[in-house]
Amino acid sequence: MGHAGMAAAAVRYLRSADAPPVAALPRPELRCVREDERAPIPQAEFRRVLGNFATGVVVVTAPATGADDPQAGFACQSFSSLSLDPPLVAFMVGRTSTTWPRIARAGVFCVNVLSSGQGELCRAFAVSGADKFAGVTYDAAPVSGSPRLAGTLAWIDCTIHAVHTGGDHLIVVGRVDALGASDGDEAPLLFHKGRFL
Repeated sequence: MGHAGMAAAAVRYLRSADAPPVAALPRPELRCVREDERAPIPQAEFRRVLGNFATGVVVVTAPATGADDPQAGFACQSFSSLSLDPPLVAFMVGRTSTTWPRIARAGVFCVNVLSSGQGELCRAFAVSGADKFAGVTYDAAPVSGSPRLAGTLAWIDCTIHAVHTGGDHLIVVGRVDALGASDGDEAPLLFHKGRFL
């Protein structure tokens, strides 16, 4: 059974009369972490070990909202499906990102799942301060109007549903409004140990 099948079975079970009631957990107290509470894990070691987990690569885009807010986009490795009912996805973005505020103001975004041949496209969207869309072919996603990049494996058009804090990153949850995938069988672009596979 695939991931979608397992998720659907879990939803059916939770909706059935046999499912036990699920109590909400109490919200944790939110406070700043003191310096003496930090885990003794060097950042370089954290990156080295976590780099063993291969991830897919996407470009998250948003439409222009005005002359001062041109269309936005950035390369992202931390993307995943989150919920089947309602259909939700999530991505993580650094708090210091200069692109994220423009996406937040737009209130919508499109996730473009890159194919194995789109490493250069990924690099173009990973830089800061340049016109990331120069020479890039795209059209408008059907609901949000976000740039939908040509040649990708799939696209997911979303409305921002929630934003949560996660250390030095934000966890952005999007409600899926439309989506589609290519008919080809090209492999996805993967990132592993600091390089594309």
